[in-house]
Amino acid sequence: MIDGMGQPTEIIVYDDPAALAEAAARAIAECAADAVEAHGRFMVALAGGITPRATYERLARSPLCERMPWAHTWVFFGDERGVPPDHPDSNYRMANDALLSKVPIPAKQIARIRGEADDPEAAAVEYGRSLSEVFKTKRGELPRFDLVLLGMGVDGHTGSLFPGSPVLKEVFRPVAAVHAGAASIPQRFTFTFPVINAAARVMFLVAGAEKAKVLKTVLNEPTSGLPAALVHPVQGRLTWLLDRAAAALIKVAK
Repeated sequence: MIDGMGQPTEIIVYDDPAALAEAAARAIAECAADAVEAHGRFMVALAGGITPRATYERLARSPLCERMPWAHTWVFFGDERGVPPDHPDSNYRMANDALLSKVPIPAKQIARIRGEADDPEAAAVEYGRSLSEVFKTKRGELPRFDLVLLGMGVDGHTGSLFPGSPVLKEVFRPVAAVHAGAASIPQRFTFTFPVINAAARVMFLVAGAEKAKVLKTVLNEPTSGLPAALVHPVQGRLTWLLDRAAAALIKVAK
């Protein structure tokens, strides 16, 4: 499949969520090894959600745990809820419980968003500054992640980029504080599209029959305006890893 920017889109369907998670974990390990070989470190942005959690749990177990170059891995978060790091709905807490606390990654190489901050806008700016410091980007340059992991909601949102949000049109800020009125926790933080689309690879993990209808729209109608349909790595690779239930309404080349 060719996306709206003329770039090839890879779609791979697995029998069930467990097989999807296993394949995603292997893909992350391979991406990490390639990145370290190419430029000495692996820069990854994690996603929240049920499917990513299962993936992280597999990465934390043998044999993939031993294959990961943890000493050369830097972890960021593509989005976060406006909650403290020990809150049940914190993306950081989920990733820490499932993966980060179980592997030998240096603590200084894990950059969480301060969801508990009293000033969300300041916290977003602070996180954007941390990107610049780690990637050593100059003013106006975008960080180039080796891998950005994303999920997708039943409304087509990805990260904390929701339909109709003014942040969908953001072209300058790498990280934004957003208010999602329909969400259980309205205060959110998210990477903006310039950062996502600057990545070397973006990988969606999508499972469940409830995602089938919106997935069909996202993949078949690139001008739908749904946030997930606006992900087009400019000079990168876009991959959708799906379970069979989520892919039920689309045609995938054999």
